[in-house]
Amino acid sequence: MATLCRPAVSVPEHVITMEETLELARSRHPDHPQLPLALRLIENTGVRTRHIVQPIEETLKHPGFAERNKVYEAEAKARVPAVVRRALDDAQVRPTDIDVIIYVSCTGFMMPSMTAWLINEMGFDSDTRQIPMAQLGCAAGGAAINRAHDFCSAYPEANALIVACEFCSLCYQPTDLGVGSLLCNGLFGDGIAAAVVRGRGGEGIRLERNGSYLIPRTEDWIMYDVRATGFHFLLDKRVPATMEPLAPALQELAGQHGWDASDLDFYIIHAGGPRILDDLSKFLQVAPEAFRFSRATLTEYGNIASAVVLDALRRLFDEGGAHEGARGLLAGFGPGITAEMALGRWHRTDDGRQARGHRTHDKETVAR
Repeated sequence: MATLCRPAVSVPEHVITMEETLELARSRHPDHPQLPLALRLIENTGVRTRHIVQPIEETLKHPGFAERNKVYEAEAKARVPAVVRRALDDAQVRPTDIDVIIYVSCTGFMMPSMTAWLINEMGFDSDTRQIPMAQLGCAAGGAAINRAHDFCSAYPEANALIVACEFCSLCYQPTDLGVGSLLCNGLFGDGIAAAVVRGRGGEGIRLERNGSYLIPRTEDWIMYDVRATGFHFLLDKRVPATMEPLAPALQELAGQHGWDASDLDFYIIHAGGPRILDDLSKFLQVAPEAFRFSRATLTEYGNIASAVVLDALRRLFDEGGAHEGARGLLAGFGPGITAEMALGRWHRTDDGRQARGHRTHDKETVAR
């Protein structure tokens, strides 16, 4: 049975605090008619710090989409391999043990995909399958877990590597002045995560069922407007209320498995914002504490898009994991509006100890 192992997570070395974000908004948009509303919304996110791949002075510039995409490619190639190596090490597998690489990102574009570069540079076999996904946004972290589960179900001896690389700061658009855009400027951060799904063995979440649900007629609620200047992120004000229609989808998936979504042992949820977590707590009738890992990611890193669910899972590992057989739910939400959901039970090593300690999270502070 496929097991989702400990994720490795890395955030860049440049940090911007909530206070600095608010001051930037005040100084750059002093005459904005809705500035007080935007400031209040940013404060209400609960984000205290975010990490970005460039100093804030460079982030605020816009040299053009071509230059930004070059930065994306260079930074991904410089930062991803170390995260991948730690994920492989913690899962106790080698590059040659990996049968498929699932790479998810919505903040830059490469063709061939980063998967091809990783295969060439990191010693993966040349017949390693490639599944790059670029258009599921924040839901892609959950989708990657589900596609890895599907692959390992089809090929029970196979191992899958998931990589999420999100540099949201490279999508900053200085001319986008809507309240939603100003809010996003204070919400999103950068991060990289990787994890192995092992077809046999491993410690972590043994995946048992997955599902997807799309709320009809909401495809324009979260979207990119792609222009010569790059990706312009559009966020509808109705998005924070989407947990009311999505909670029943989570309940239905759990019910199909004979479980009660309101009575599970752990929850790994995409932290799109505080209301997402507050509403899910309400509609699932789950204590707010159940989402503490997601809230911690939001507070310390902001919304790091597809990497959120892997970082939230990393925090569960760091807490010591769950007891053998503990039942849990993972869910990522994103454009569509789409929910990617998975159910699984916690599996520990035979001697009851978590493998490899706590070496899978770092902040890159050394100049490359």
